[in-house]
Parts: sequence; structure tokens; C-alpha cells
Amino acid sequence: MLDIKFVRSNPDAVKQNIKKKFQDDKLHLVDEVLELDQKNRDIKQEVEALRADKNKISKEIGAMMAQGKKEEAAVLKQKVAENADRMEALSAEEKEVEENIKKIMMIIPNIIDSSVPIGKDDSENVEVERYGEPVVPDFEIPYHTEIMERFNGIDLDSARRVAGNGFYYLMGDIARLHSAVISYARDFMINRGFTYCVPPYMIRSNVVTGVMSFAEMDAMMYKIEGEDLYLIGTSEHSMIGKFIDTQLAESELPQTLTSYSPCFRKEKGAHGIEERGVYRIHQFEKQEMIVVCKPEDSMEWYDKLWQNTVDLFRSLDVPVRTLECCSGDLADLKVKSVDVEAWSPRQEKYFEVGSCSNLGDAQARRLGIRVKGDKTKYFAHTLNNTVVAPPRMLIAFLENNLQADGSVKIPEALRPYMGGNAVMTPKN
Repeated sequence: MLDIKFVRSNPDAVKQNIKKKFQDDKLHLVDEVLELDQKNRDIKQEVEALRADKNKISKEIGAMMAQGKKEEAAVLKQKVAENADRMEALSAEEKEVEENIKKIMMIIPNIIDSSVPIGKDDSENVEVERYGEPVVPDFEIPYHTEIMERFNGIDLDSARRVAGNGFYYLMGDIARLHSAVISYARDFMINRGFTYCVPPYMIRSNVVTGVMSFAEMDAMMYKIEGEDLYLIGTSEHSMIGKFIDTQLAESELPQTLTSYSPCFRKEKGAHGIEERGVYRIHQFEKQEMIVVCKPEDSMEWYDKLWQNTVDLFRSLDVPVRTLECCSGDLADLKVKSVDVEAWSPRQEKYFEVGSCSNLGDAQARRLGIRVKGDKTKYFAHTLNNTVVAPPRMLIAFLENNLQADGSVKIPEALRPYMGGNAVMTPKN
């Protein structure tokens, strides 16, 4: 959410930013919110004038009563009563106007960084760099669920009967591999100085609207019936929410946390054949990282965060690339974002396995996360990034470490979490 003072001073820049995001249907909101802002300031000015008048008249009433001028005092008392009624009406109007301002400000997108490429959608995202050599082996690589089935490692039919489509049972070595990746990612981030955290898996509506746009909320979140609670779509929601309505000392920054949680998502819409199995599902587990920092440090942390994910995947022998998200692909709260994509030798292309985002002070402004400096208070900057989400990581891991005989190689970094085994052998 932008500062209304910024919108007031830079309406053309705000409109230009909306155009860069190809959201021209929101252009009228800038003029509307400025009209409401002017109305709100006019109301405040009138209230202040009435309050000053009330104080002045009250003193005059006291003087008249002391002089025995009761009739003149009664006239002034009536004036005070009329002013009080007017102030009450203005206060109600002020509250309504401010609520409308907030509603509109929650919809106007954040100002994107000048380095963000301009494009309408994800088809215009820009590749930044590749890490590791993408290899296509000389043997056929089956679909990921077929690989898992060779290890008796997945049961989609039972999950479908129990919970419907978009769920799964992982079994045996595949389930162990899933847990190993999570544990390895946890320790990987701890070794990089992050504090490990297991957060609440449900959050209140004011936290939901603080960390994401209404469009994202509708597309992702599951509401708990009869409760002001939502299941988290990623632990970032809960982790950033941890700082709601807090004032941090500059000496406490940066806050660097890595969290484990299950995640729950609606995943609305039809999906293609390549998104079967465990690619796009309603429930999965994830290791996340978040940073709360000073504004001048946020871009440096942004680069550190996505590099962490790249380094982790490379340590597991998975080639990856970074893809800069264009303006039209950025969620409204984001200043800048990069996707990390893993190589799929079966498809002979990359696919998304994580996303790193700098949200500037948008989330902090919505949630009231302030920093107390030596001479001033200001809103913190927040960032988040996927360390690893095993369902998609499992796809990349299995495809890139599959060997010609059907076994799966375990990279050295992961072996301590897999009982020291160097290879997984299929059961059938």
C-alpha cells in the first residue's frame, strides 16, 4: 500500500506505474482517492476550527456566568451544542471517508523498481542467468509419478478417495526423500545465519489482507468456516504477520528467519497435462525464508535470498536458472521479483520451483511494522523467498538424478539425511 502523501505529490507517477503493469482499469482510482483525500483534509480542517471555536466560546461562557449574564451565556451554550452536533456528524463522515481511502489504496499497486522489465504477463519474463549444465540423458525419463511408482512411493488413488483431486500419499523411500530435502533445507538456511521457526498454520483476516492483495487472497486462501481464520498458502504469510503492529529498533534489524510449514492452496482454474501428479496440488510442505530490514538494505538482501535457493539446488545437482518477472507478472504489492526455475530433462525446459520477492514497505505499511531510528520512525522493508517446496523439488531431483538402470543417485550433501545411502533402488 502506498503512502497517500506520495500519491498526493506524485499522481502522474502512480498512474504511469499502473500503466506499466497493464492495469489501466485502475487509473480512475488515483483521481478518486485524491478527491477523497481532499475531502478528508477539509473535514479535519473544519473539525479543528469547530474545536477551537468551542474552546473560545467556553471561556466566554465562563466569563458571562461570572458576570451574571445568564441569557447571553445560554445563547452561547446553544452555539456550543450546535457545534458539537456538527462535529459528531463530521466525525462519522471522516471515518467513512478514511475507510473508502483505505479500500482504494489497498487496490492501487505498489511502485515497481526501475529495473523491472516491462511486459504484459509471464510470457515476457526475462532470463537472467543459468547455473549448472542442463543435460538430456540418452535414456527415456518417465513422468515423475511413474518414477515414484517404481519405488512404491506414491498413492494418488487412495488420496483421491480420501480427500479428492490435488492430494497424495507419499510412501517409503520417496516419503523419506521428501523429509530429507526439508531437513537439509532447514539446516542449509540455519548455517547461513537464519533463525529457524515453525509458525502458526492459520492466520486472521487482517494478517491475510496485510501480506497479499485481494486478488491473490481469493485465488489462494482457504477460509475456516465460522472463524476469522485462514489456512496459510505459504509460511511467509504467518512469518511476516509475526511483526504486526510492532516497533523494531534499528539495532534489531535485519530479522532473518527461515520457517517450515505445510501450505494450503485452492489452485483455481484448469491445469495442463504437465501439471498432474504432485506439480500443482492443494497441500504441500515448504521451507521459506523472510527478511525484515531497513529500506536501504532491501535490494542487497533480495540478491542474497535468491542466491540461497540457487546454491541449495546446485548442491543437489539440479541445474537452475533465474527469471526476472516483468511488470505485468508482478503481484500488486511487489517491487521486484525473480523466479528460480529448475531444469527438467524430461521436458527439456525449465519450470518454476521458487520465487523471491522484494515488497518494499507495502506489507509493513499494511501491518504497521515500524522501525525506530535515532531521529525518526519509518516502515520496514520485507522480503521473502522459497528455500524449497519438496513436491516440485522432488520432480526436479528425481529427473536430474535418475540413472539408466532406474535407480536414483543421492548427492553427497543429502546422504546424511538418507541414512548414508548413495543411491535409491526401485522396488519394481
